[in-house]
Amino acid sequence: MKPYLKRAWAEVSLSRLKKNVEIIKSLSSESTQVMAVVKADAYGHGDEHIIKFLYGNCGINYFAVSNLDEAIVVRNCAPDAEILILGYTPPEYAHEISMYNIIQGVVSTEYANQLVKNTPGTLRCHIKIDTGMGRIGLKHDTPQSCAEEISEITKIKKLSVEGIYTHFAAADSDDPNNIAYTDRQEKFILDTYDRLADMGIKLKHCHFMNSAAVCYRNNPKSTLARAGIILYGLHPDTSLAIPEGLEPVMDLKAVISHVKTVKKGDCISYGRTFRAEHEMKIATVTIGYADGYSRLLSSRGEILVCGKRCRITGRVCMDQLMIDISDVPEAKAGDIVTLIGRDGDDRITADELADIYGTIGYEVVCGISKRVPRIYID
Repeated sequence: MKPYLKRAWAEVSLSRLKKNVEIIKSLSSESTQVMAVVKADAYGHGDEHIIKFLYGNCGINYFAVSNLDEAIVVRNCAPDAEILILGYTPPEYAHEISMYNIIQGVVSTEYANQLVKNTPGTLRCHIKIDTGMGRIGLKHDTPQSCAEEISEITKIKKLSVEGIYTHFAAADSDDPNNIAYTDRQEKFILDTYDRLADMGIKLKHCHFMNSAAVCYRNNPKSTLARAGIILYGLHPDTSLAIPEGLEPVMDLKAVISHVKTVKKGDCISYGRTFRAEHEMKIATVTIGYADGYSRLLSSRGEILVCGKRCRITGRVCMDQLMIDISDVPEAKAGDIVTLIGRDGDDRITADELADIYGTIGYEVVCGISKRVPRIYID
């Protein structure tokens, strides 16, 4: 059995990942620890390999996930790591949270009470404050009233409150109104933390920096830097540059399976949306939308073949697509092509693909399907 089917695959560079971690650490103060966000299968990069490498080779001891299943994966890969579930866990699973020594994000007093009713042990938590994201968390008009509710939560038996956190809604924007909005979010949680300290409640953690904040508004008062998309070398927002040296960790590759010449007037792919205006050399490539290469790239996306960009012709199929290789006469069946990554002097990024069909790089890498094997290099 071959190690993997060389049809469509993703190459994940561990050396680039390590370099990204070093850059992120250099951006943060000594008072701030990097928390690696590894939810959604480490943003599509393969959680087990990424977690083990970050834990064993990069000195990362803090991890964030979205749910209990992801947290247990981290615990199995990183026995002594600190793991925070950012999102909701049904209260009936509180015993598992406690048993695996996981920190749960608590979004309300009611939720905190429900959790402790479902476990005989102590449940560790960070309390989420909604300072303007409008998603989950305690919602208050003033830091004082917010601190008062948190104070009451700290009195709940079997609950160990270790920190507070919030999430910025627009830290990836240079619009003055958005900057002011983020300033207010940051001030609210810091003021809440100070009010708690005045009440004699000393918490280990107060954190609010997401990837965008790490890049554009690093604050040493945040005890944790929740590095998500920048860990994998992509932009929080493509309108703003990311720190120099951060590189995409994943390349996506496939193979030319067939080469043919089509005549003027010939149609290509479903719906006959592409009709050749002249004689063309067309290659079929072994990847499609079931692999996570979006159908929205039909007749719009480009692929690197022998270092040259070749346009997709017609609709992307479930398992295959076709490209115009008329300007690459040397291309042949069996050649490897690059859908995301560098070939020669050119590079296609997930952010570039996202711009073509109106989404974000996060969705592109998270959307690469499980049938595409992840191959770890370097």
